[in-house]
Amino acid sequence: MQINVLKSKIHRATVTESDLNYIGSIAIDEDMMDAVNLIENEVVSIYNITNGERLETYVIKGERGSGIISLNGAAARKAAIGDKVIIVSYALMPFEEAKSFKPVIVFPDDNNNLK
Repeated sequence: MQINVLKSKIHRATVTESDLNYIGSIAIDEDMMDAVNLIENEVVSIYNITNGERLETYVIKGERGSGIISLNGAAARKAAIGDKVIIVSYALMPFEEAKSFKPVIVFPDDNNNLK
């Protein structure tokens, strides 16, 4: 049996940009991606704490060290600059492995600096 479990979580990041005319996705500071083991094109769920919106998209690399969290394309309508969001990815793994698996979670400050 396979089970879907939390793999990576960025808790309470601040949206810094919103680009409706971009093709799609979420740009995440590459340092933050590394910190939570996200890779480019990985599917993520985004939970907007500020307005309750929820969506799914894929990750693109944002400028390293910039603190960027940019919702692009249709996702840009789901959040405003300054909104707080939770960004998560999940992994499918065998049930027994999932019992001991520990997700990577980071808690950025209000400027998206990692603590």
